Amino acid sequence: MSLTERLAEMVRACFTGLWIASHEHDDALMEIGQLCRQENWRLISWDVDRGLQISGQDQEIDTGTNDPLAAIRALAAFGESDQPALLVLVNFHRFLQSAEIVQALARQITSGKQNRTFVVILSPVVNIPAELEKQILVIDHDLPTRAQLAEIARGIATEEGELPSGGELDRVLDAAVGLTRYEAEGAFSLSLVRHNSVRAEVLWEQKAQMLKKSGLLSLHRGQEKFADLGGLDSLKAFCLRAMRRQGEANPLLRPRGVLLLSPPGCGKSQFAKALGNETGRPTLTLDMGSLLGSLVGESERNMRQALKIVEAMAPCVLFADELEKGLAGVNGQGDSGVSTRLFGQLLSWLNDRTSDVFFVGTCNDISRLPPEFARAERFDSVVFIDLPDAAQRAKIWDLYLTLFQLDSRQTRPADDQWSGAEIRACCRLAALLDVPLIAAAQNVVPVAVTAAESVERLRTWATGRCSSADKPGIYQRKETKATTRRRVSRTDPSAN
Repeated sequence: MSLTERLAEMVRACFTGLWIASHEHDDALMEIGQLCRQENWRLISWDVDRGLQISGQDQEIDTGTNDPLAAIRALAAFGESDQPALLVLVNFHRFLQSAEIVQALARQITSGKQNRTFVVILSPVVNIPAELEKQILVIDHDLPTRAQLAEIARGIATEEGELPSGGELDRVLDAAVGLTRYEAEGAFSLSLVRHNSVRAEVLWEQKAQMLKKSGLLSLHRGQEKFADLGGLDSLKAFCLRAMRRQGEANPLLRPRGVLLLSPPGCGKSQFAKALGNETGRPTLTLDMGSLLGSLVGESERNMRQALKIVEAMAPCVLFADELEKGLAGVNGQGDSGVSTRLFGQLLSWLNDRTSDVFFVGTCNDISRLPPEFARAERFDSVVFIDLPDAAQRAKIWDLYLTLFQLDSRQTRPADDQWSGAEIRACCRLAALLDVPLIAAAQNVVPVAVTAAESVERLRTWATGRCSSADKPGIYQRKETKATTRRRVSRTDPSAN
């Protein structure tokens, strides 16, 4: 539903206090103006620079040096007619720290029920004072659709050959989704200046800037591929099959995502980054720590804003690393319940979302997350990634020996308990120090040794509870000498 359709409904239902969340004030004002002309409603707008203006008149009304309080009181003079009158206050969130202004707004919203006057606050953020929360209804001004972005692109790329067609145009529009009209116009123009044509990479660059400014998400644009990641064959096939279906015929069939559990260094993060490249989707990284704010309610507002950006970027991959650390405190009271509220918001979004966002969460210790996090329908699968077996380690060695330009014929160290990260570290140190792999391995202590108890506990928990990343079916723990060895006590007769 468009902004004008929602606004028309609210006015007819006599909601006299409205808040429109928009970063494109000119477009929003233009749409509101078109609606008012169509319905024969009166439109008054105010901002601190131009003061009070009546739509359809060239003159400006002096409100006493652009006084916001006088602008609110002036609306009462337009309530004598049977036709509704809308007062649009642009960027008015800046003035809501004043008790006098808040009180004047409350009185005007209440009296508007009788005289058909409506207060509309137009702002890029939603920050409603507690005194007005029950009187104001929030409406979102949606970002441009694909069709609108295509129209913008055609208006800028007017020469032959400047605007691609077919599949390349689809990729351009995929890259442009989530940008405002102003950002899209700038990106299209910059692409023409650089390449004499509209290209998707310039739009991705603009999107990266947008996410950087938000400080809540980052856009990963690496070159990782599944071929650079040894093992995980079942996990790769599962995700590719699910995401390539994409639920085009039925939105209910859209894939939801996976929760990856493993010891550190087994390729969870690299898999999430490679998945976006394999499926042609952008990979957004959500840092749970960046959502935390010092003010009351700021963390929750950051989470809502981050998820709103993610929805606007769909179709995409959303990657959240080490969830148990980002949501630390869910079961405690050390942070006044902030982590619990963030966790609740994330749970609700995972369960209720309808957008084409594939969520990849990683975790090293699932016991620190509440059990409801991993329940069915929040993820398509909970997958355990074990330490690589001998065949997988051989492939990983080949990958990193080639990457660091090392002699593949040299003797390799004993690697029975090594993860992929430790194999990479050994190869990198060998190249950095210009020593053989055997010498470099003296500086590498695997996590399966330094945190042996944690790794065994994790394997035990995952057995029978998680899907296997390496082969179809449920993960079953591999018995090793270390796990099958019988403990001998002094009272055991066989010890004598």
